[in-house]
Amino acid sequence: MCANNRQVGKKMKWKKFTLHTTTAAIDFIGELFDEIGIVGMEIEDNVPLSEADTKGMFIDILPELPPDDGSAKVSFYLDNTYDVEETLEAVRNGMKDIAQFVPVGSCEIDASETEDKDWMNNWKEFFKPFTVDDILIKPTWEKIPEEHKDKLLVQIDPGTAFGTGQHETTQLCIRAIRKYLKKGDRVLDIGCGSGILSITAILLGAKDAVGTDLDENAIIATGENREVNGISEEQLKVYTGNLIDDKSIKDAVGYECYDMVLSNILAEVIIPLQAQVPPHLKHGGIYITSGIINLKEQAVHDALAANPELEIIETNYQKDWVSIVCRRK
Repeated sequence: MCANNRQVGKKMKWKKFTLHTTTAAIDFIGELFDEIGIVGMEIEDNVPLSEADTKGMFIDILPELPPDDGSAKVSFYLDNTYDVEETLEAVRNGMKDIAQFVPVGSCEIDASETEDKDWMNNWKEFFKPFTVDDILIKPTWEKIPEEHKDKLLVQIDPGTAFGTGQHETTQLCIRAIRKYLKKGDRVLDIGCGSGILSITAILLGAKDAVGTDLDENAIIATGENREVNGISEEQLKVYTGNLIDDKSIKDAVGYECYDMVLSNILAEVIIPLQAQVPPHLKHGGIYITSGIINLKEQAVHDALAANPELEIIETNYQKDWVSIVCRRK
């Protein structure tokens, strides 16, 4: 066993090692690393993503992978608290043991070096206050810029959820909310992420909002952002689940009680989702969709146009992204 005590607060150089192996050996390698004391690993392979893998991913166009030949790369990091040579020797010996059960590939190990970084927080330096027309969206850790003190303030810390407001799809939604929302409206936000759209709607005058998301992190982030914006739990409720096929979520959300429904998700989700929206939306209510890459615009447009209860009233564009707005007949 190798020592792996951490030196908190000190900058260190991390050595990155990449083990060339096979997908068949991955589970065994995970167990091996636990025994050795290696914390965490990155896996690269060409195994196609399953429907379950992509279900909660915010990706509209999946990467094209070469044919899966069974190969894999496993990367791990060692800092100066490890005896590097001893650790690598333990990895090599462990791979010999694993080879008795499954193919392990060449087991070559490449080495490189990287700086110690706070990967979970470094992105924050790029998230600065910005405006969407007369709305100021500000990360919770930044001060209000003097020149924007007269704007409507929305404070957001996305945590590990999707949604800072900087993406074109979110800005398209915010502009549509601004245009169609009436004071006292009730809002349903499907795939709420950080809660930015629900929170913006309430601050713009909505009576209340309900958010749903598949990701527990989104529920946590929405709750935290609700509090920092001074919104009560009664005004913004969130549920974990899938409105498309989970009746308990449909029942919890309620039927024909919303003036506006939002879904800033993906084209592949909006297409089946559109059939489930009218039962929750009042007649005459507004359905705002976004998260649609321009390559998928026609497919989403056709699905919405084919829904006998929806009428397309507007299509908006920002760079490569599309938002389609409908009204329930």
